[in-house]
Amino acid sequence: MDTSVTLDRRTAGAANAAPVRVRIDDDKAMLKAAADLTRDLNAPSPRIYWTDMLLSAAIGYVALLGAILAPSLGWAIAAGVVAVLALYRAESFIHELTHIKHSAVPGFRLGWNLLVGIPLLTPSFMYEGVHNLHHARTRYGTAEDPEYLPLALMRPWTLPVFLLVSALAPVALMFRYAVLTPLSLVIPALRRVVVARYSGLQINPSFQRRAPEGEARRLWHRLEAAASVWSIALIALTATGVVPLKAFVTFLLVASAVAVINQVRTLVAHLWENEGEAMTVTAQYLDSVNVPPPAMLPMLWAPVGLRYHALHHLLPGLPYHALGTAHKRITAVLEADSPYHKGNYKGLPFLAVRLAKSTFQPR
Repeated sequence: MDTSVTLDRRTAGAANAAPVRVRIDDDKAMLKAAADLTRDLNAPSPRIYWTDMLLSAAIGYVALLGAILAPSLGWAIAAGVVAVLALYRAESFIHELTHIKHSAVPGFRLGWNLLVGIPLLTPSFMYEGVHNLHHARTRYGTAEDPEYLPLALMRPWTLPVFLLVSALAPVALMFRYAVLTPLSLVIPALRRVVVARYSGLQINPSFQRRAPEGEARRLWHRLEAAASVWSIALIALTATGVVPLKAFVTFLLVASAVAVINQVRTLVAHLWENEGEAMTVTAQYLDSVNVPPPAMLPMLWAPVGLRYHALHHLLPGLPYHALGTAHKRITAVLEADSPYHKGNYKGLPFLAVRLAKSTFQPR
């Protein structure tokens, strides 16, 4: 095998004070097999993208309306659950938008933003230009990664706080677009803060985003303006009684539940054990998680290919609908001792318990 594990010189000298960390070299056999076996799977299918996204959004909004109009609490909860799961799936396509070539699925970014991104106050500019940094070879797991924190090495209280913050996300986003956006247009100093701190779906609090340029800047401004108009209108219509308070609160509760589920998925998307060093591709893979079949629930909590998150880090350009096929091919070819198999887990409970236990370990 091509995988070798060597002592990291930066930590070897501290062996008497703490366990020696290791450096995982790239497994060339795994990387080659992953690339060779999936060359025919790289083209996204517009039919699959559009059908999946439109059905998910339609089911989600119909269920949301059902939750608002339900005659009893029981029916409202049932409809709300359907709305959460369907809208979560629809919103998860923001991840695909950061990876596919937009010319390969014409109009999809615009359609998704109009139907999902703007209504749920997560327009695509908040992920495009941010998520790609998470996949940068020298950034993953470092302080410059907007989507990484060494959660497994942090205090136990960080996990509930991590989830609580997500529950408040819809209110924070509405404030960002209804209040901060218009104010930042006349206060340059505030604008710099809004761009750097409040314009990305990130979990690393130290990450500061750079202002966009060119076409990205123009798209950002158009989407931000639309989200601002939508949030201001929603608040104004609720305040004047045009939109019933029950409908407004139900919308916020559904959006909050969507954010919490996504945050739970984020907790188990990686092992979160890196302390800031740059990592090889194989090390990044082993710090990430696949939850393949026969597990069934990942279809709900890790939709749109997110159940193959480790594989996605090997092949970030592969469309979500091809990941299952790619996983089967790679699994069938690689030997049992390949690192590829070490990135596969049975389900969310095991991963969540593993992460929680790690936070109680003495440091």
